[in-house]
Amino acid sequence: VCLFLGVCGDEFSVLRSPQSVVFRDGSWPIPGERIPDVAALSMGFSVEEDLSWPGLAVGDLFHRPRATVLVTVKGVDKLALPVKGISYPIENAVPFSLDSVANAIHTLFSEETPVVLQLAPSEERVYMVGKANSVFEDLSVTLRQLRNRLFQDNSILSSLPLNSLSRNNEVDLLFLSELQVLHDIASLLSRHKHLAKDHSPDLYSLELTGLEEVGKRYGEDSQQFKDASQILVDSLQKFADEMFNLYSGNAVVEVVAVKAFNSPLTRKSRSILQSSESKTENPYNLAYPYNYNYSVIFNIILWMMIGLALAVIVISYNLWNMDPGYDSIIYRMTNQKIRMD
Repeated sequence: VCLFLGVCGDEFSVLRSPQSVVFRDGSWPIPGERIPDVAALSMGFSVEEDLSWPGLAVGDLFHRPRATVLVTVKGVDKLALPVKGISYPIENAVPFSLDSVANAIHTLFSEETPVVLQLAPSEERVYMVGKANSVFEDLSVTLRQLRNRLFQDNSILSSLPLNSLSRNNEVDLLFLSELQVLHDIASLLSRHKHLAKDHSPDLYSLELTGLEEVGKRYGEDSQQFKDASQILVDSLQKFADEMFNLYSGNAVVEVVAVKAFNSPLTRKSRSILQSSESKTENPYNLAYPYNYNYSVIFNIILWMMIGLALAVIVISYNLWNMDPGYDSIIYRMTNQKIRMD
């Protein structure tokens, strides 16, 4: 087992979860490409392919979490997270995204406009849907905004022990700016606590690469990298506790620690104010891809039409063979009225 864990290296950890979502304690490896399916199943959504991973139990089907928070940390294969969390090794760490989960939330709860926030500060990649546009409109998203935010009076620099990290180094500032984003998300959400109490589920997906840049700049054996790792662990645990409390203990907070992905992630950039994905042109006039709901919809429509056709035939037959003087109350009452007159 130790040899296998050493080969896998990367780690998927669950910091906080409600009682309705059951993660079993064990060393079962989870495929990297199935991490979005774990997030979807824990929120009560269905997936196209069954997940035969014993780490996630069925749980309470009638009480699903109101939020899922997934933080991806690049540049380290394992973090010294608290013992109370549950960790699993990752097998075949490939790039992933929670776009499918975000689309499911946006489709099923479009009228309630849930909060969907996907953010990668170092790449300036932001995607907001629903009420996130109004809640996080003041969130710093560009590198210039993040740098300016760090030197404001209420930033984390005034309370965070930097140790060997420096305020004058761009790499250190990039790492600290990502921690500032974590702090600002929890702070902005605390001002809109009513959003954490509605019935629509929320999704937060964050990608942090500052620790990876610190390792490249100073080396993984340096004191700066050790201090940055400890500061990141403390910040992640504080962020997990704050998000868990804001949602009244009904949120799942997960962390993915990846040394390096096996292949680059190819995805389309999206605007901060974009509410839905734009439709791509189809120059080859190809058919739409098969949807697994097709058979369900087809059977519903087919048997409904057969039932309606049989009903029309039966009603028409009975009307055609009706005796006006015996079966129809209209003719009987009309005849009696004529005889009385």
